[in-house]
Amino acid sequence: MADHSTFSERAVCGSYAAIGDSFTEGVGDPGPGGALVGWADRLAVLLADRLPEPESFRYANLAVRGRLLDQVVAEQLPRARELAPDLVTFCAGGNDIIRPGSDPDDVAERFERAVAALAPAVGTVLVTTGFDTRGVPVLRHLRGKIATYNGHVRAIADRYGCPVLDLWSLRTVQDRRAWDLDRLHLSPEGHTRVALRAGQVLGLPVPADPDQPWPPLPPRGTLEVRRDDINWAREYLVPWIGRRLRGQSSGDHVSAKRPDLLPL
Repeated sequence: MADHSTFSERAVCGSYAAIGDSFTEGVGDPGPGGALVGWADRLAVLLADRLPEPESFRYANLAVRGRLLDQVVAEQLPRARELAPDLVTFCAGGNDIIRPGSDPDDVAERFERAVAALAPAVGTVLVTTGFDTRGVPVLRHLRGKIATYNGHVRAIADRYGCPVLDLWSLRTVQDRRAWDLDRLHLSPEGHTRVALRAGQVLGLPVPADPDQPWPPLPPRGTLEVRRDDINWAREYLVPWIGRRLRGQSSGDHVSAKRPDLLPL
């Protein structure tokens, strides 16, 4: 795990901007009134709670679902540079990696150029690795590409002094309860565990252990598991792959969440 001294008691964080895709936007974690919450919002609360006056904390979630790396860089990175917050979380490239024929080495080169442009303009850039997909039907075959990209992300982080939110090593999110019905986006509990791990990486006191084991599940028969996998693939995975092959996102949604750094 990364060094836990980024925001020590002597170096608090007063502003935060999140850039990325659906993972950072908070898809799978609906809040009151249908607005999304997500791990970035939850991390923002942990950061704000450390300030003498939490209402002075400023936060913007600029992430938009379905965005590829180059779209994140073109649409969100300039705004993050303009806001110049104490912290930026930068999670992008996952939608590129899972596209057929994509090259993780090429994606990583573009990611590094983005980090190089972002790092001098903000306080700290936290980057993330991809999840381990070994337990996900079909997506498990992309595990090697994801691992290759993760290796690049870690090397880039070393070169630019970025803390790393290592999602690959967060074993508790491999439980199916950490994922929404589509198995492509985290559930509220999954988002919570990621936020807690991000807080740990930044050296924040967190209210719970993200590695806390889940309660045991009743055993399930092989045929039941296989039937669930088939139904999931038919309802969620096949349409999702079709959209990717056609170059479509999950909907050209523009986040309705805080468009600027505003008090929580």
